[in-house]
Amino acid sequence: MSFFLNGVHVPHRKNTADKSAVRMESPKTVTIPVSMHIGVPATPIVAVGDIVKVGTKIAEESGAISSPVFSSVSGKVVKISDILLSNGSTAPAITIESDNEMSVDESVAPPTVNSREELIEAVRKSGIVGLGGAGFPTYIKLNVDPSRIEELIINGAECEPYITSDTLTMIDRVEDMEYALEALKLHLGIKRIIMGVESNKKRAIAQMKMLSDKVEGLEVKVLPSVYPQGGEKVLVYHLTKKIIPVGKLPIDVGCIVLNCTTLASIGSYLKTGMPLVEKCVTVDGGAVCEPKNVIVPIGTSVSDVFEYCGGFKSEPAKILYGGPMMGIAVPDTSAPVIKNTNAIIALTEKEAKLPKTTACISCGSCTNACPFGLAPAAILAAYKKKDTERLEELSVNACMECGCCSFICPANRPLVQTNKLAKILLKEEKAKEVQK
Repeated sequence: MSFFLNGVHVPHRKNTADKSAVRMESPKTVTIPVSMHIGVPATPIVAVGDIVKVGTKIAEESGAISSPVFSSVSGKVVKISDILLSNGSTAPAITIESDNEMSVDESVAPPTVNSREELIEAVRKSGIVGLGGAGFPTYIKLNVDPSRIEELIINGAECEPYITSDTLTMIDRVEDMEYALEALKLHLGIKRIIMGVESNKKRAIAQMKMLSDKVEGLEVKVLPSVYPQGGEKVLVYHLTKKIIPVGKLPIDVGCIVLNCTTLASIGSYLKTGMPLVEKCVTVDGGAVCEPKNVIVPIGTSVSDVFEYCGGFKSEPAKILYGGPMMGIAVPDTSAPVIKNTNAIIALTEKEAKLPKTTACISCGSCTNACPFGLAPAAILAAYKKKDTERLEELSVNACMECGCCSFICPANRPLVQTNKLAKILLKEEKAKEVQK
């Protein structure tokens, strides 16, 4: 295997990389879902009419994998009802009418952390989840036998087009990152920390190298700007040469992976006791009047954020949570910014229009581009035949759904979409077998 896994060169379009984040004022209302993480939705603990403040817990975790939810503004709870989430499911959401005071809850105070157990409990109470991906509760990731941890990997790749919110973290939140790293080293016994940053982030690299001079054991590795450099398995391999098997986690090869903004959020909570109530979001795309990075209260509607950025130059044809490679379409502009929203991108008709699909020319570009050497064209053929045995042979479950295959395909075949459907088909077939 070569030193670098395959990928594609995507347009960077980092239009906001040199723009400092600006803080948005309190919106009139926020709508905060209780499901902003992988696992069981949190349970609301407030009622309509309750007065809350910034940092007030409004939903508590339930089940083994869950995360608490906090108010991002001060004001009155005016509604608790189900809303449609971007993944197609519904979940309760708590709507709060802001009093524009942004008063802080009296319970907000730095946690006492003098041991591994107290550190993990503090991260649990913070409501912090993976802020660069699927939203896995961070305290669970940290709650492993310390003897298993060989490397802490910090993900600063940010390889998607447009998105620069993580870049701003590495430039503007160095002290928070340092505080978190020292706490993790002390209480989890971590000796080696490796941060991966793509080569197109010069200012961030300079800041992280200065941080490495302060934090013993921190190495900063500059990686080529090749998508999907920030994919967890890709990053771990490029930084450690370790291969994470299909169905396994980074800890199975001795690694914990944290997004750089997740790390900074841990540091901020340990210093201040303020739970996760706001998020820096990149606002960009050809339809946006004033692209910028905006710090917004969680639960702020997408429409309010776009309005803060001057509105639209033209009617957007598509709005995405995240970037154009792995982003998810926003159901409508009333949808809220949630914990792991790192960008909202409004695309014009020209940007969003998919090119016409033509016949496969058997060029092999999709396999050459795939980081894991999968054969998307063969997967497509097997899926059409509903040949689940062949899909397993082709290791479709190893697909990370990065979209390199669809991006590079000269015939514009819907390859990554088919991979997703093929994985669902396999899951359904296995469920049927269990029921027999």
